[in-house]
Amino acid sequence: MNGAMTSGAEVRRELSGTPWEEATGSAGAVAVGGLVLVSGRMPVPEEGAVAGAGEPYEQTAGALRDAVAALEPFGLAAEDVVRTRVYLSHARDADEAGRAHREVLGHVRPALTMVVVAGFTDSRVLVEVEIEAHAGGRDARVHTAPAASDAADSDQSDQHTQPDQPAAASDPAGPADAADPAAPGEPGAPA
Repeated sequence: MNGAMTSGAEVRRELSGTPWEEATGSAGAVAVGGLVLVSGRMPVPEEGAVAGAGEPYEQTAGALRDAVAALEPFGLAAEDVVRTRVYLSHARDADEAGRAHREVLGHVRPALTMVVVAGFTDSRVLVEVEIEAHAGGRDARVHTAPAASDAADSDQSDQHTQPDQPAAASDPAGPADAADPAAPGEPGAPA
């Protein structure tokens, strides 16, 4: 072997025409097979000012809309988004960024990662986003866990199970470690 990787999947690169792409030798979006990766998007400078200056909601919503628009040359749309990453310069902006994400992509329910970073190449920027989309992503259905009231009404209300895990053996006293799977601080736990 010569060490080169080969693949039958075609790679397609789309340039958005920003000076950043030319300076860094990058593409605005890259497709391989049915997957499209959109490079990080941040608020677009308008006449020397950053769009949505000081407003994390506005910056997130604008960056997400710009990222979704980058899918159009590939024949994809918001409904094809399967993953988003939201980078924040301040943890205090998480709620506003989350609200913008919900408004732009909440109907799709992509996997979401939100992290706080040290900063961006432009200190006026509060948010940068990346998205990944997949041809056929819109065919997937959203599955949600039953509400707590639904679980209490089920025939197995005395047992706690999680998806893909067997139910615990029925023991009137219950095992010593049989805590509710939604313990405080865990997803699905009562607030």
